[in-house]
Amino acid sequence: MSEPGAFAPLRHKVFAVLWTATVLGNIGTWMRDVGSGWLMTSLAPSPVMVALVQAASTLPVFVLALPAGALADLMDRRRLLIAVQAFLGLVALAMAAITLLGLMTPWLLLLLVLAGGAGAALGAPAWQSSVPEMVPRADLRPAIALNSLGVNVSRAIGPALGGVLVATLGVAATYLADAISYVIVIAALLWWKREAPVVEGPRESLPGAMRAGLRYALHAPALRRVLLRATVFFAAGAAHWALLPLLARQTLGGGPGLYGVMLAAIGLGAMLGAVLMPWLRARLGGAEGLMLFGALGSAAAQAGLALVGSDLLAVLLCGLAGIAWITVLTTLNATVQAVLPDWVRGRGLALYLTVFAGAMALGSLGWGQVAIWLGIPGALLAAAALGVAAMLLARILPLPAGEAALDPSRHWPDPHGLVPETAEQGPVAIQLAYRVDPARQAAFLAAIRPLGRIRRRDGALAWSVFVDAGDPGRIVEWFVLASWAEHLRQHGRVTLADRAVQQAVVALHEDDAPPQVTHLLALAAKAAPPSPAPS
Repeated sequence: MSEPGAFAPLRHKVFAVLWTATVLGNIGTWMRDVGSGWLMTSLAPSPVMVALVQAASTLPVFVLALPAGALADLMDRRRLLIAVQAFLGLVALAMAAITLLGLMTPWLLLLLVLAGGAGAALGAPAWQSSVPEMVPRADLRPAIALNSLGVNVSRAIGPALGGVLVATLGVAATYLADAISYVIVIAALLWWKREAPVVEGPRESLPGAMRAGLRYALHAPALRRVLLRATVFFAAGAAHWALLPLLARQTLGGGPGLYGVMLAAIGLGAMLGAVLMPWLRARLGGAEGLMLFGALGSAAAQAGLALVGSDLLAVLLCGLAGIAWITVLTTLNATVQAVLPDWVRGRGLALYLTVFAGAMALGSLGWGQVAIWLGIPGALLAAAALGVAAMLLARILPLPAGEAALDPSRHWPDPHGLVPETAEQGPVAIQLAYRVDPARQAAFLAAIRPLGRIRRRDGALAWSVFVDAGDPGRIVEWFVLASWAEHLRQHGRVTLADRAVQQAVVALHEDDAPPQVTHLLALAAKAAPPSPAPS
């Protein structure tokens, strides 16, 4: 079967409509960001205050992404997105009105930028998690790639239009244009007649869903590795994003038009990078080669921007920065999607967004302070050196291949015996008894340790393995969950890859009968006998 084309997802009407509306909405957001960044250079031209604009727009993602990811898994995503877009439209209108009345102050601007960032943070996981509902599985990868392309189309168009509006009509015009873009997105969402998926198993609470997402990341080595590599790149890469307004205005002596063109060049470079990705992957040897290329390209762009005094060269270097940026971003996005099963996809993507936003926000603040100490060129050179060194060190932990089979295995039988009257009662202990010859118990322990990580990842609060002192050939695996409902959810979280790990353990079990499974309920939890079988 041939691979679907890059634009195949646009054949599906829902995806095409919402993709187009999202691109228009992102163009409005970029126009607003250009206006805010430029306005701050007039209200408070300090490098720290200008960098705070970037930090305020991304910091809410760091704070709100995990609850937003949980909400995306628990709520009707369409309704959540409509509410978020309406809130963002009101924020844009408020920014326009305050600016037109001449009442804007540096701290009020930061507060409104923070509010806009909060709305974007609440909507981002829902947008990303909704893509599989709009296209069949065969078109999912090109759909994700098209979303990245749409972001960069808006990045190429939005800043340029924003610069033109600032130069001709003033900053308030960018805010009004942003408000109009949200109307378009809301109209598309109202048109979308989404069929809410059927929820299987007990529904999670918001705090419980957040804990499950954090627990998954803590005990999923592949996801942790992606998050670490993302932190390394984005912390250094934040420098040119945060300092670009000051570089355009103070170092190059340009106006809002130059700033908009430089941002547009980054977007155009990212679009070119997206087109070149298959060619680059074939020649650079996969994900690690792409990551190194992106780190070196970003460092070269930052060093070049620190040293050149030509507007044209600065714009070209911004294009290089865009190519490097999209190369790393696409590689990380594809990898994080590949290592997440469906049940935790929204929360896993939210954690990735948290790392991205946190590294960008803290990096922006840090590089703004470095610019005060060393100047803008010095800060960019320092970021370039740090980015190359950190990426070379991070290669010790290569990105996961992302080829594990993560579809639900559904091979666990339904538990038998006593069931709590309330599913949330607990804790619950699960015990599995194996027969293993003492001479093979070292091999058994090595095989079962990965299974322990899986148990913890999918809900276990504690896990351990014991040998029966009175019967050395009897090995007991034991793990505890917070509630019976969490154990039922655990049944649906086991993947095909997990089943292979479990089969490797059971292969060392030396009995014709399968390992004996016992479910233990906390004594405080009232239990009811199972319903009698129908006669």
